[in-house]
Amino acid sequence: MNLNDASSRMPDVTRTPSQSTPFKEPTADNHLLGGFTWRHLRTDFDRPIVIINAATSLRCRYYSRFADYLFANGLDVITYDYRGIGESRSGSLRGFKASWSDWGTLDFEAILRRAQREFPGQPIDVVGHSFGGCAAGLGASGTVIRRIVTVGAQFAYWRDYAARGRWQMVAKWHVLMPLLTALCGYFPGKRLGWLEDTPAGVVRDWSTPTPHYETRPSGRDLGELPFSRVTAQLLAISLTDDPFGTVSAIERLLGYFVNSERSHLRIAPEDIGEKQVGHFAFFRSEYQDRLWPIALAWLRNGQLPTDTLGICAKLRFNTPL
Repeated sequence: MNLNDASSRMPDVTRTPSQSTPFKEPTADNHLLGGFTWRHLRTDFDRPIVIINAATSLRCRYYSRFADYLFANGLDVITYDYRGIGESRSGSLRGFKASWSDWGTLDFEAILRRAQREFPGQPIDVVGHSFGGCAAGLGASGTVIRRIVTVGAQFAYWRDYAARGRWQMVAKWHVLMPLLTALCGYFPGKRLGWLEDTPAGVVRDWSTPTPHYETRPSGRDLGELPFSRVTAQLLAISLTDDPFGTVSAIERLLGYFVNSERSHLRIAPEDIGEKQVGHFAFFRSEYQDRLWPIALAWLRNGQLPTDTLGICAKLRFNTPL
């Protein structure tokens, strides 16, 4: 694995959402978040509103095709960018204050409240990619979430990385990334073709070598974390060739959702006729017929399609690993 391999290159995010309307939503600390809403004309109180939480430093536009798919199958959808990213960026990131905790406790919480306000009476579901799955447990209003689907969701503990290529990933994400951030005042990911430009506080959270979310720089005492408020049915999807989303990484995060019914579906690329899928590709439209129906079925009824490939296990542990 080299430092610019397919598992970490910045995905194409140039597409403009086609069936949506843009919005701006203020957070409790007066940051303005930008995003898009896919909304059916007629209200249906059985129709879920699905919030899509992006991976660290991916723009919400990357998930537009997946949002189109959910909308075409009868769901309402919200996508949004965390502060400092994409539609929610305003100006230079040098000196800009933001952290993983801010992205979850303030930004995701603001979108949860928007969903309750704009879609009153409808069930609220969440799709979380990578850190977006962690963010799903950080909103104070997490009790309102009915179902969650995560994809490759974890919070970047280096010992959980796939053994093959682990040290290259450590060099890139835990040495080079924080070094460049210290030099520039933010991570210039867009220039490098790795990720979007990223606030320094987020980089500190990402690169700190601790296995516990609560001991990251912006973390909190375990008793103060909102994860336990979430009682949603949770499906964690992971790919066996995802160097970030190993079994230990996925289940380390799932251990925080102590009051949720949790299932982990592990899929090999060969199961769907592919040689590789990795960390990002799940949301590409080429997997609309092979992977997306798994998420759709879970959001609709909390069950997997009968023809689902891979290995699914229900998890019974009740404490973080």
